[in-house]
Amino acid sequence: MDEMKILANAIVLGASALGAGTAMIAGLGPGIGEGFCGGKAVEAIGRQPEASGAITRTMIIGDALAETTGLYALVVALLLLYANPIISKLTELIGGVSGV
Repeated sequence: MDEMKILANAIVLGASALGAGTAMIAGLGPGIGEGFCGGKAVEAIGRQPEASGAITRTMIIGDALAETTGLYALVVALLLLYANPIISKLTELIGGVSGV
């Protein structure tokens, strides 16, 4: 029975690590989007230098909104790795496993 507890903990920890890695893939989207946004803003300023203030302001707001998705992914990954609620529920359900 003790082997089952260790196996259950190992499966949950492995799945949590995979979930955290998958969540961090979401960090690629904001990086690509912010780079695209910056490039288009530079193009727009090159075409209309007199509108650079409005273009820059809009670009910064858009980049800030895009960055929040990356931060949410980071928070999810950190929660899965360090404050995993599934681990506590599992240990309550099957009893604590010493040394794991």
